[in-house]
Amino acid sequence: MRPLTLGPVRSLSGDVRLPGSKSISNRALLLAAMAEGRTRLVNPLRGDDTRVMLDALALLGINIAQDGEDLTVDGVNGPLVTDGRRAQLHLGLAGTAFRPLTAALTLGNGEFELDGVPRMRERPIAPLVEALTGLGADIEYTGVAGHAPLRVRGRGLNGGDVAIDGTLSSQFLTSLLLAAPLAGEEVNVTVAGELVSKPYIDITLDLMRRFGVEVEAEPGYRAFRIPVADYRSPGRLLVEGDASAATYFLAAGAIRGEGVRVHGIGADSIQGDLAFTDVLQAMGARVTRHAETIEAAPGRLRGIQADLNHIPDAAMTVAVLALFAEGRTRIDNIYNWRVKETDRLDAMTRELGKLGAVVEEGRDYLVIDPPAELRPATISTYGDHRMAMCFSLAALGGVSVTLDNPDCVAKTFPDYFEVFSSLADRP
Repeated sequence: MRPLTLGPVRSLSGDVRLPGSKSISNRALLLAAMAEGRTRLVNPLRGDDTRVMLDALALLGINIAQDGEDLTVDGVNGPLVTDGRRAQLHLGLAGTAFRPLTAALTLGNGEFELDGVPRMRERPIAPLVEALTGLGADIEYTGVAGHAPLRVRGRGLNGGDVAIDGTLSSQFLTSLLLAAPLAGEEVNVTVAGELVSKPYIDITLDLMRRFGVEVEAEPGYRAFRIPVADYRSPGRLLVEGDASAATYFLAAGAIRGEGVRVHGIGADSIQGDLAFTDVLQAMGARVTRHAETIEAAPGRLRGIQADLNHIPDAAMTVAVLALFAEGRTRIDNIYNWRVKETDRLDAMTRELGKLGAVVEEGRDYLVIDPPAELRPATISTYGDHRMAMCFSLAALGGVSVTLDNPDCVAKTFPDYFEVFSSLADRP
């Protein structure tokens, strides 16, 4: 865990081919495992989060093979485990593995211990557990109530009516939706509170549809009806490039230089973080969207005020981009930053301040006044991949930036800094 010093960097310019989306990859792996038939996943992410999902599925007896850069998954046409086996699953810090597997393993027949790293034990899971137990699941907290570790005894889900809290994370609802078609009866879900990160539910519903299950959703995603149904393999599924990862390079292209073009996402992407391009334009950048690429080029950047509840990961990139804008930037409705890989509101406040910004942190908002000139700084990443990647952009401010734990980017983009350096124009 050696630190990495970046910069100063004049600009990042050129073309970037994105790794596969984490959100799509882990959903698709789980759906492929429960589906009838063989699924070929093209361009899946190869990172820590997908590794723990792959390891867990292999431990549960799912046959997954690598074919070049692709993966083939032999589905079991139903619950993951039906033979009464026991398994201990260590899922690191991968919320996109821990939460969906918690729901999926309530189906079928078996007993499972689910745990992760210390930060995973701090992240909430009670809304999902309460919803699943309301449908007849047998789940026990084996540590602190409301948190991992868990013991899940697969006995099946009854179906029926259930409510789930939507205010902390959309992953709870996603996990319930993915498991619900294999319940004993139709499941009707009501969302309590304001649902955060709604675009991630779009990803979930789109992938369920590709695997043959159509969910009926009320406008505004206040309620869902999920029929009893079997998943069927689409045969081949292309995993889009990671739109969250794209934000760092698009932001860099907007700051200075000749611009950056990212490959692997485009105007028809199913990922909500594509809305980051709208924020870029509102801040003054020049953005061009094509079918399979997006380009960003510099403009006169200005501060904005925006509710970014729908794109919380991309909102971190906006916070760092604010260092290069004229005037104040205010980012609202981002309370769920506090329950991510670290408390991102607190972390962002501390690290932006090191660079010279004046930052006001509220319960669910951040206000950033940029400095006249950035200061060189050593940035604490808190082991959070997105902290490391978004603060790499500070090197474009004419100063050196040292990141204390650059290796944490392995969670979603293992070669991020190699790609960053390949595009960098240094003094």
